[in-house]
Amino acid sequence: MAPLSNQEVVERYLEAHKRHDYETLGRLRAPGWYEEWPQSRERVRGHENDAAIMRSWPGGEPVAGEARVVGSEDRWVLTPSWTYQRVAGSGEMWFMDGTGGYPDGSTWFVAGLFEVRDGAVQRETWYFGPALPAPEWRAAWVEPMGPVERSNER
Repeated sequence: MAPLSNQEVVERYLEAHKRHDYETLGRLRAPGWYEEWPQSRERVRGHENDAAIMRSWPGGEPVAGEARVVGSEDRWVLTPSWTYQRVAGSGEMWFMDGTGGYPDGSTWFVAGLFEVRDGAVQRETWYFGPALPAPEWRAAWVEPMGPVERSNER
């Protein structure tokens, strides 16, 4: 079997992440894998630590439904719970943005950066942020985009 392209690694990785498929995630992670969460100033080293965090999530892991893929090779969408609006990149650097639905009912914006080498994810960095109200003072210069779609609703 031919080795996976970096794009295929990222696509399989994100699908496994969405399903909480720790076995597949472990196979797609390099031995020295780590992830960073800059907003909370935390670094997770090793697959087992990440799996333990996800299994211990207050309120339980987010429940994902059936996936529906829409788009071309570098743009696709999966629904629900994690909604990937864009996956793009080249070479060793890949990017994803979307929304994530959490057990408490909140929906957060998500961006992930992935370094992929030798058929495995070496490092990833995630940014998370809740929806924020638009300040009134900018109203004359902006266009409202409408409500945030909750990715965990059907």
